[in-house]
Amino acid sequence: QVQLVESGGGLVQAGGSLRLSCAASGRTFSNYHLGWFRQAPGKEREFVAAISWSGGVTRYLDSVKGRFTISRDNAGNTVYLQMNSMKPEDTAVYYCAARNAGTSRLVMTSPARYGYWGQGTQVTVSS
Repeated sequence: QVQLVESGGGLVQAGGSLRLSCAASGRTFSNYHLGWFRQAPGKEREFVAAISWSGGVTRYLDSVKGRFTISRDNAGNTVYLQMNSMKPEDTAVYYCAARNAGTSRLVMTSPARYGYWGQGTQVTVSS
């Protein structure tokens, strides 16, 4: 059983910062791409950011470019999402996800392409 556990969610004021972490366990996640998705009340889950295992390839939702930064540790089993200049529109449940990409450098944005998911962590931005 693969486990992805998010942490770091909470309340933050508009303009503030928050950092989310996701730790993978249960297996070695070599060649896995890791990503972040979010879902606001009454809305579909949307892609936020993702990072490849190697090559430093990243992708971001347009509305978070320049504000959010995704990174992963040396072993590749922990992924982070640094969120700066946060807005009320960023309020959502944030999910960590992983996919076995093999040697592919293509970072996917569709939730359907990710086979492993965390439980989600609530992020609320107040105005």
